[in-house]
Amino acid sequence: MKPEIHPEVRPVIFQDTVTGAQFRIISAAKTHETVTLEGTEYPLFKVDVSSASHPFYTGTQRILDTAGRVEKFGTKYGNKTGSITSLLKKKPATP
Repeated sequence: MKPEIHPEVRPVIFQDTVTGAQFRIISAAKTHETVTLEGTEYPLFKVDVSSASHPFYTGTQRILDTAGRVEKFGTKYGNKTGSITSLLKKKPATP
């Protein structure tokens, strides 16, 4: 292997921001934060989803506000395009 072209690999603590679970993994991820774990200081990398909070692994489901998103989209773009049914009912122009 060529010297000085590979990133530095070191132990890094990945912390789930939802549950607070911490995992020590060897990684090349860049971070400026540090945390002390078992008397040793490690770089800290925060993640939004891990196996501690993902619905597939935990068996729980988080409910998203999809109805609110649809209404927000309709109010933002509804006046420009009209309703979907009115678009589908329009006849193509005849030459």
